[in-house]
Amino acid sequence: MSLTHFDDQGQAHMVDVSAKAVTKRSATAEGAVVMQPETLAHVLAGSAKKGDVLGIARVAGIMAAKRTADLIPLCHPLPITKVSLDLVPDTALPGVRITATVKTTGQTGVEMEALTAVSVAALTVYDMLKAVEKSMRIEGIRVTLKEGGKSGRYEAE
Repeated sequence: MSLTHFDDQGQAHMVDVSAKAVTKRSATAEGAVVMQPETLAHVLAGSAKKGDVLGIARVAGIMAAKRTADLIPLCHPLPITKVSLDLVPDTALPGVRITATVKTTGQTGVEMEALTAVSVAALTVYDMLKAVEKSMRIEGIRVTLKEGGKSGRYEAE
């Protein structure tokens, strides 16, 4: 399999998707912000100084998905039809688990948009809580499901 973002001379370029069929496409990505139980307690109690950690991170992730082509140089701007983010506090982690699903009807997939949504939501959780704990870790960001297009369905194990 060759890398499609390079031409015959090895130069980076945006892939021409004009001949591809317009199909329904979706992608889901996940990640987590791992923190101390005391930090998670602020999320659960709603006592973070900057406000509603999960609500603000959800909006940040949605906004990020819509701006992916501005952030990732070779991504196509896409007509996103849906972005949903779930941010779930998990005392067993301890931390916040983040899942993003992005949908479009277009000529290329939305994996990058889902990954960007999770990444920026996680960064926002960190930003909202960094006054309490600077040692938080952002982990496990990956695509878990991709549907549509020529390559069909992918589901992570």
